[in-house]
Amino acid sequence: MMTRALAAVLAVRAGWFASAAVPGRAADPVLTPFVADALWAPNPASGSDGRSHLVYELRIGNTTASSLELDKIEVLDEPSGKLLLSLDRDGLGKRFSIGGRRGAESADLGVGQFGVLFLHVALEPNDALPRAIAHRISLRLAQPGIDFSATVARTPVVDRPLVVLGPPLIGAGYIAADGCCDSIRHVRALLALNGHFTLAQRFAIDWEQADSENRLVKADTKTVSNYTIYGRDVLAVADGTVVSSRNDLPEQVPGALPQGMTIDQADGNFVVLDIGGGAYVLYAHMQPASVRVKAGDKVKRGDVLGKVGNSGNTQAPHLHLHVMDGPSPLASNGIPYVFESFKLTAIDKAGTEDFDKAEATGSPLTLTPVSPPQILSRVMPLDLTVVEFSR
Repeated sequence: MMTRALAAVLAVRAGWFASAAVPGRAADPVLTPFVADALWAPNPASGSDGRSHLVYELRIGNTTASSLELDKIEVLDEPSGKLLLSLDRDGLGKRFSIGGRRGAESADLGVGQFGVLFLHVALEPNDALPRAIAHRISLRLAQPGIDFSATVARTPVVDRPLVVLGPPLIGAGYIAADGCCDSIRHVRALLALNGHFTLAQRFAIDWEQADSENRLVKADTKTVSNYTIYGRDVLAVADGTVVSSRNDLPEQVPGALPQGMTIDQADGNFVVLDIGGGAYVLYAHMQPASVRVKAGDKVKRGDVLGKVGNSGNTQAPHLHLHVMDGPSPLASNGIPYVFESFKLTAIDKAGTEDFDKAEATGSPLTLTPVSPPQILSRVMPLDLTVVEFSR
């Protein structure tokens, strides 16, 4: 049951949460039916579409004995109040995950529940970068049927210089699968580790490769060597020091994620590279016995680290790559990065469903060519863009 004090306030209905202004005194605290905070302050990512992208998470918890029905959440520039993003109830129902669990999306919060809203704010090229943002949350208390709105969860926007990477692979036809900013598998890979949330994969890319027929795989899809990217050299994206690596896990049979995978095996055969400035790069799922480096080794940009494989928690050969603010592949915070240069040649505008079908069956990707191809510098390839890397 609600406390007597809150129940009494609720009975007032129209005057609920109102507070009188007292001259010469700061505004009195306002009673709210929820708590909200940004899990991490967003750091803008420069995308291959020419826009800046804020990708971050907002935690909201229900503090009442009534269920809460989320109606609208707006992201506001501070202090101007300019509207940057508005999500209605339908939009919230696709992005708000109860308990932060992917697959548990809802626009309602039960008694004592919390959820995590996965947010993506795209800023146009001429838009000024906000120094801070806030969130106006509008909802309805199911019992006794009261509408409420408050602007909360103020957080700075971190304008930190982006990490610049060299190519992780060489050649054409590389497709940035499950990349920034509205894909689900990486962007929503929120984990509860050591008693707190982490999201190391926020800006991760699963690199696969299409051949001249736009196929990811030919013939038997259960054979790893039939995938176009299988066996490609994996390169150091910068000078650095190897923090950790693994080289002993077997290849998985493509087609489905393995069962019973332990957390220490999830990245398969991997390398974590310290490239300085508090940035670490993870390369995952390499071939067994192909990893050439070990902890403490110094590498130069362009050095071969291993070969693309299908080890660990994976269902098809690919190179998983992300940048993080700590040495742990999972218990770190994912940070944005850019590549020094690449050629943008096509986009799979048919979406993730088309990519998944091509991976599972060997059907050609439905690619829209970029004509003429664009040479881009110091941006991040967005989800399902096809690029060419050269030395």
